[in-house]
Amino acid sequence: MTESATNEAASHFEYLPVALFGSVMGLTGLSIAWGLAHVRYGTPAWIAELIAGIAVVSFVAVAIGYATKVVTAPDRVKAEFAHPIAVNTFATAWVSLLLLPIVLAPFNLVLARTLWAIGAFGIVILALYIVSRWLGRQHQTAHATPAWILPVVGMLDLPLALPYLALPYTNELMVIGFAVGVFFAIPLFTLIFARLVFDAPMPSSLEPSLLVLVAPFAVGMSSYQATTAQFDLFTSSLYVLTLFMLVVLLSRLRHLGSCCPFRVSWWAVSFPLAACAIAALKFTVAKPGWATDAAAATILALATVVILWLLARTLRGISQGELRRLST
Repeated sequence: MTESATNEAASHFEYLPVALFGSVMGLTGLSIAWGLAHVRYGTPAWIAELIAGIAVVSFVAVAIGYATKVVTAPDRVKAEFAHPIAVNTFATAWVSLLLLPIVLAPFNLVLARTLWAIGAFGIVILALYIVSRWLGRQHQTAHATPAWILPVVGMLDLPLALPYLALPYTNELMVIGFAVGVFFAIPLFTLIFARLVFDAPMPSSLEPSLLVLVAPFAVGMSSYQATTAQFDLFTSSLYVLTLFMLVVLLSRLRHLGSCCPFRVSWWAVSFPLAACAIAALKFTVAKPGWATDAAAATILALATVVILWLLARTLRGISQGELRRLST
């Protein structure tokens, strides 16, 4: 690569946030949800497969873009990793690798297992680092935003693909992911909730991340069901909490379009919505009924509309050369 080409690449990708991997999480989650809709309602299988293909292409594109940033603008990567809030969004890359195997396993089991192993290793190392960092230095309450949930509570995503991969020691791996994720979900949710209630409001640019607060319940339900292979009172309780928090948080975000301009940070709403749709569909498959079906169909429709709009708006921004503005 010539010096001029290197400088051009650096200029184009230096503002690319690692949090953009959240788009892969949202798209993959939506594909999983439509796969469940195929099981429950007989919707065309190609819908889930098409969205899965878009998720894979998105992952490759974001991975190439961020790898270019690592090579051409390492100082910006270091600054992002040193930031007390942005560092947590590095989990989106590893969680993407934990989710993609679910949609890839039917087509290439070896690739799915490889990606899951990389993602599992990455999320465990990041979780260990983040917890050590929390305990090793003093932090400001204002830094306790929903993004703090991503690295450690993200361990809840570790069991999700294992039923599809036929790996050894599957149950032990599931227990590790579920145990760490659910244990840290409780104090982190409490800390962030207290910060939102008693401290100054978050900047408008971080408002979309509020929906991340529903993820521990929605993903926790799916993780628990994958680990135990059963639906019991705890499963139902997590689902009820998912619905409760979703209603509360959607009411907070209904004015999002008017309070702050579109940024790639808006992708923070995508995976929580997809996770809620997955939880609702799993629940109605296990306990069918008009009420559970209505909830599942409504949440799936909402997640689909929101995520496809985010995809279209992001692609339009990139095509118009707005990456720098949308990333700030």
